[in-house]
Amino acid sequence: MAKKLVKYVVVDAFTDTAFKGNPAAVCVLEEEKDDKWLQSVAAEFNVSQTAYLTSLNEVNEPTKTNPRFGLRWFTPVNEVDLCGHATLGAAHFLFANGLVKTDAVEFSTRSGILTAKRVPEAKASNSQDDEPTGYSIELDFPVLQVGTSNFTDIPTISKSLNGASAVEINETSKGDLFILLTSGEAVVECQPHIDQIQNFPGRGMIITGPAPQGSGFDFYSRFFCPKLGINEDPVCGSAHCALTPYWSKKLGKCDFVALQASPRGGVLNLRLDEEKQRVFLRGKAVAVMEGSLLV
Repeated sequence: MAKKLVKYVVVDAFTDTAFKGNPAAVCVLEEEKDDKWLQSVAAEFNVSQTAYLTSLNEVNEPTKTNPRFGLRWFTPVNEVDLCGHATLGAAHFLFANGLVKTDAVEFSTRSGILTAKRVPEAKASNSQDDEPTGYSIELDFPVLQVGTSNFTDIPTISKSLNGASAVEINETSKGDLFILLTSGEAVVECQPHIDQIQNFPGRGMIITGPAPQGSGFDFYSRFFCPKLGINEDPVCGSAHCALTPYWSKKLGKCDFVALQASPRGGVLNLRLDEEKQRVFLRGKAVAVMEGSLLV
């Protein structure tokens, strides 16, 4: 019996422009694959995340109104518990190809049930067309806490960031160092020494700073994670699960527009629900290639 081909699509997430944002490979599995195969394929794609979708429709409860899919995420070197941009990419694939008939879809993941919602954009005021001009996708993710870090060596941190001044050193509940720099410009201009960051305790390093006045953004950030095979993650949704509550305390508000200031760059619209401890991340996505795995 011939092996079933595995369909895949590569989606640039948190952007409306091809070759910007963060690329994710999304693979649709119709039959079970072992973890070694999943990791090998992720290494072959060699993008920051490869996502694997499996349909759970057959086991859905009859009362469920939203379709539910299994979703796993792999970097080139290992599986992770939470990934924003590859979830956005998976939702974009389902919505754009008409594979779900609802405006919301649920994913069963290592971080529990995550929801992605299609949000139509309002038509332009001078438009004669009643149809929306497009849509964004909003993800419902858990808050990640930011607290004090045991690693407080500011001179060493500054050296790893090529002399950038570190104002605060914190740590997320996922074990990422969380560094506040003096400004958003400092975030953009930072030239990190990845080999030094790789030797720091924890998983990776988030750097952030206040956005310049008049930029249209509230804060800038970047994320370095060489231990997961990602020197710099172009746009990291899960990092914003920590950045959003942090900047909420700093700025005294719950709604933000954020720029991930990597070379590819990406824009995220964010909202914090303090009561439910959830972060809503909204962005766009563009499919740039599709095909089939032959193995």
